[in-house]
Amino acid sequence: MPYSLVRVTFCFSPVPGDGGSQLEAKLNKPSSPHYFCDKTTEDYFDLWLNIELLLPYVLDCWVDNMKLLYHKENNTVSNNVGVDIRVPGFGDTETVEWLDVSHASISSYFTNIAEALVKAGYTRGVDIRGAPYDFRMSPYRRDIDFPMFKQLIEETYYKNNNSRVVLVTHSMGGPYGLLFLNNMDQPWKDKFIKSMVTLAGPWGGAAKTLRLYISGDNLGIYVVNPLSLRPEQRSFPSSAWMMPSPLLWDTNEPLVFTPDRNYTIGDYAALFDDLEYEQGWLMRKDVEGLIGDLTPPGVTVHCLHGNKVKTPHQFSYTAKEFPDLQPSVIYGDGDGTVNLNSARGCLRWRDQQKQPVFYKTFEGAEHMKILANQTVIEYIKDVVFSPDTSEL
Repeated sequence: MPYSLVRVTFCFSPVPGDGGSQLEAKLNKPSSPHYFCDKTTEDYFDLWLNIELLLPYVLDCWVDNMKLLYHKENNTVSNNVGVDIRVPGFGDTETVEWLDVSHASISSYFTNIAEALVKAGYTRGVDIRGAPYDFRMSPYRRDIDFPMFKQLIEETYYKNNNSRVVLVTHSMGGPYGLLFLNNMDQPWKDKFIKSMVTLAGPWGGAAKTLRLYISGDNLGIYVVNPLSLRPEQRSFPSSAWMMPSPLLWDTNEPLVFTPDRNYTIGDYAALFDDLEYEQGWLMRKDVEGLIGDLTPPGVTVHCLHGNKVKTPHQFSYTAKEFPDLQPSVIYGDGDGTVNLNSARGCLRWRDQQKQPVFYKTFEGAEHMKILANQTVIEYIKDVVFSPDTSEL
């Protein structure tokens, strides 16, 4: 095809317990944690990210609305009873540029990349599209998400003079994008996809998910007790999916230390048993094989991530701390969230597919801040504006 601007679709979500797309909720609940928690609402309201709901006490209301219920009789999850949650803005960019509708600076997400492309001549909703999804449930919702994503890519392609699409993913969006492409046949990928740019992809999970399951993660909000968030964080299948994978981790290396025993990747069943949280192990078994062998995507890949940022690698609990207090943390290399060995997982594809795999690290680029890194943004612009040599 002749040279043209290549359209951009954003597909993304950070590693849990963060969330990479806005969520709205409507309530008709039979009960609530506190008398001041709403049980019913007339309409949908902003649930994630809503900074006002992350305050002490009110946080319990939010957790009860966000958490999922696992049904082991058929290996499915659902929203809490009386909670209806939807993902707004599919196809548009507003809900992927900002996670809070107030545009609070801490909720900035893809806005710097989108703004750079707009300044270069692109138009939101036309040749810059957004593909938000319910990050809590992925990959359980792939039967719903993937047909919608496929349709969005095809629609964007045809609306823009048959210009192939560049997928830009962040964090867990990388593995989710990989899973999507693994479910598409090669002729479809050849026709519609120019390349995939992955930012901070956790191809083999992240060690910090283990602390999330054991003692909770306060998301860096110092006034929040991690135990308050733990019921919600534990309930997400995406958390189970992002546990460290044996493909990219040393299966003999302990990642969790306690006085009674240490836990390696091969000890997940025992860990969940000791936590008395069977649901976590059942969800892990459900999802661990989805991209377990990292089957190559079959498209050109630009794998970008930060390094030389202090990143949680192992967790050491005293008898008093396990499992309800925060551990001592042993750090390693990575981007602050994704460990280096996991971020480098994309390199496996260089010998496994004919399409090129470009790899670049950005020293000091933290997991979220990479989205605003000017060098990274210029790299993405170069990919977008490079000639598409496809003959399709």
